[in-house]
Amino acid sequence: MCLAVPGKIVSVDNADSIVRSGRVDFGGVIREVSLACVPQAGIGDYVLVHAGFALSVVDPEQARITLDYLQAVSGEADSARERR
Repeated sequence: MCLAVPGKIVSVDNADSIVRSGRVDFGGVIREVSLACVPQAGIGDYVLVHAGFALSVVDPEQARITLDYLQAVSGEADSARERR
């Protein structure tokens, strides 16, 4: 199963478009991500990330809704594990 997750760019490390990368916040978890496919993205933008690559810039409200759903699913999974 493939899953792309939205995250907020908190820093951009390389100006060169081929190796452009940055740090992206996924609801408190920060990861290094390639930004080569989204040269227009900057600090504060939300991007959709799959396998370490930002694929597109996304609307901030849609990103928040998706992150809320993922957090709710994670909370349900934690509750199910605690009941076992």
